[in-house]
Amino acid sequence: MPPPPPGANLTALRDHNTALLLGLLRDAGPDGTSRAELAARTGLTPQAVSKITARLRTAGLAAEAGRRASTGGKPPTVLRLVPEAAHALGVHLDRDALTVTLVDLSGAETVTRTSPLDLGAGAEAVLDAVTAEVTRVRAGAAGALLGAGVALPGPLDHRTGVLHRVTGFPRWDGFPLRDALAERLGLPVVVDKDTNAAALGLVLRGCVGAAGSFAYLHLGTGLGAGLVLGGAVHRGARTGAGEFGHQVLRLDGPPCPCGDRGCIEALCLEAVARGDGPEAARLLGVGAANLVRLLDIDLVLLGGSALLKDPGTYAAGVRKVLGGAAPVAVTPAGGRTVVEGAAELVLASLFGRDRRPGGLTSPAPGTSRP
Repeated sequence: MPPPPPGANLTALRDHNTALLLGLLRDAGPDGTSRAELAARTGLTPQAVSKITARLRTAGLAAEAGRRASTGGKPPTVLRLVPEAAHALGVHLDRDALTVTLVDLSGAETVTRTSPLDLGAGAEAVLDAVTAEVTRVRAGAAGALLGAGVALPGPLDHRTGVLHRVTGFPRWDGFPLRDALAERLGLPVVVDKDTNAAALGLVLRGCVGAAGSFAYLHLGTGLGAGLVLGGAVHRGARTGAGEFGHQVLRLDGPPCPCGDRGCIEALCLEAVARGDGPEAARLLGVGAANLVRLLDIDLVLLGGSALLKDPGTYAAGVRKVLGGAAPVAVTPAGGRTVVEGAAELVLASLFGRDRRPGGLTSPAPGTSRP
């Protein structure tokens, strides 16, 4: 009987030890790693590693990558991940744009499309737009399609995939976006805030070095933060952590769509609108300093469409306010930070790195599965 096609029966492979080995194979890159090294890294017995890697090879997720030089005895066989065996979709719903990307198991981009979007146009219009773009992008998936990760402004409940009163768009309050998209797409779907997805992606893609705690500050059509504390994304007991833009800096300041006045988001966006980048950077720095003092984080990363139009000004302005309290850098992923993170929401569970409750939701009954 011929082996199943690449990526087949992935659901059967999603146990803890298999995920650990897959994660290490991904970390090893194209050079791969040996079974002995996998056993040493995981604490699994060589027999267990051999059984699991045999299953991964049968499923098309792992392959031999040659042999290492012998140090005595038989030269060890090196295994590598097969990136093209499966793919994941990342969807970034911004207030004025929709970006959909298809990535392989290594996280490498296969195809990406960006189109205009009006997040306030209503659920049906937004779902139609996402469905159309995903249909176009997923045509490039040669192997199994694991699911879609969707990132958008909050607040929302990532555990249920239900939106709350998205700032500026109260009509979304209570909408079950995760389930609605799973039914439309016929795919498992996971939903999270754009800043949380970005923070997760930065961790899993090795963009933060040894920093165990950091803040990703995203200034685009809104302002928010993704927080990583102790190596894990911090969402809060009620999933509301990271609403960085709604700390009040000026009691008599301009009104904010959240209902308060003088929020840092309203002040920053006002400065951006009048072309005063240095003032927007100063305000962002004040908020960042509050965050650093409160949480004692190791690193501040900056991103978002508005900020990336003049990253040098913003980085310099935030550094000036922080005064060395924490290093400041612009996200290395640039404009892809959020959409890459959205795809990693899917891949994280396959590689055993999804530390949050919830996870992928299967399509509604009667729809197809990957």
